[in-house]
Amino acid sequence: MAGRFVAIGDSFTEGVGDPNLLYPNGVRGWADRMARQLGRADERWEYANLAIRSKLLDEIVAEQLAPALDLRPTLASFYAGGNDILSVRVDMNSVMERYEAALRELAAGVPDLVLFTTFDSTTSPVLEPVRRRIVFYNNVVRELSVAYNAILVDHTRLSVFRDRRMWAPDRIHMSRHGHKVLAAEVLKTLGIPHTLKVPEFPPWERRPMREAARAEAAWVRHEVIPLFRRRMRGVREGDSLSPKWPTPVHPADGMKRLARTDSGDALRVHREWERSRSHHLPTG
Repeated sequence: MAGRFVAIGDSFTEGVGDPNLLYPNGVRGWADRMARQLGRADERWEYANLAIRSKLLDEIVAEQLAPALDLRPTLASFYAGGNDILSVRVDMNSVMERYEAALRELAAGVPDLVLFTTFDSTTSPVLEPVRRRIVFYNNVVRELSVAYNAILVDHTRLSVFRDRRMWAPDRIHMSRHGHKVLAAEVLKTLGIPHTLKVPEFPPWERRPMREAARAEAAWVRHEVIPLFRRRMRGVREGDSLSPKWPTPVHPADGMKRLARTDSGDALRVHREWERSRSHHLPTG
């Protein structure tokens, strides 16, 4: 089986959290890893990735939907709305109505469409409003996946992602391990064999309660609060970026080899990302 896989979305699909300076925008991610496996299954597979970090649902729809459909994919992945969930103020009913409108358009033009729930990693009481938004988002996505005959990868119900090692330090983006595990999960859901070596870790040992509470407070202070400050100031890493793979490539040719011609800005992107984070982190 061969076809054309087009990935649509934000940092989740771009690959943030899985750094690799050999790849465009300095990241690899689950979609690139999955595409390579598709190419190994059948060298005729083609792949494009239009996802860009920081994008809100409306931006993804405006900037990526028409170009994606113009590519005539046989398989597409669609994840959008995660950054809306993290907005300071948001009407989730309106977000999901617009999500459905985009899904309706995609479902009419793409034979196989993959959707995702968003993983609920919230534990701090400070993030209870975010947790409620996540639960609402996930319930609606599950309903819509049935209504539009889409393929659902129910990320938040994958217990392996309860392991902190599946996540980058910000706990918002998956780590390299997390992206690899998700790629394997999507391929399994699609019924496509793969050769990905999924990491096997020793059991995660929970920290003592007092130590865990200190770590949680530090995470809120160093990651969550700076994130919301950046959002309020309009500081967004994705505004200066272009899609990683805007035109279809053949993953069978080797993603690293293909990336050599498109990774010239990867080091710049990485440096700007580190600079923006360090600028907003507290000192002392």
